[in-house]
Amino acid sequence: MDASGSAQQAARADAARELEAVRRRRAELLGSLNVVEESLAAAAIGRAVVWGERVHDSLSQLAREFREHIEVTEGPDGLHQSILAGDLRLANAVWALTTEHGEITAEIAAALSATAAPVIPTDVQNVREQATRLLGRISRHRQKGADLVYEAFATDIGGYG
Repeated sequence: MDASGSAQQAARADAARELEAVRRRRAELLGSLNVVEESLAAAAIGRAVVWGERVHDSLSQLAREFREHIEVTEGPDGLHQSILAGDLRLANAVWALTTEHGEITAEIAAALSATAAPVIPTDVQNVREQATRLLGRISRHRQKGADLVYEAFATDIGGYG
């Protein structure tokens, strides 16, 4: 095998490792989204304070998972760099997802603020609506990311993870 073949093989191995890391992050982020959804769906009547604490805790977990998602995608050896190294025509899609990272991070922070103790009964409906919009936004972001990975690598990173 010549040097260029060896370099191509190493690049494919690196891409495979990066995609596996992205799959793991997607699965963990999906788990956090599910926890938030479950906490939002729990009964709040007569127990708004406890409900709010549970929602706040689940949003804190989501915030951590989303920060890690950003590190895996935007980091110096992250997915976005790999995509751009392989196909600069995808730069606009990478830029759009990167921009969404900042916007979603701000939305998570706002939801965390809205659930800072104590949540009172009149807060519950607004918190549910705000957090549900956030979940939808992250879901759409994940879909765009999966489409970008497929376009860049012809690899489906999966809808379940």
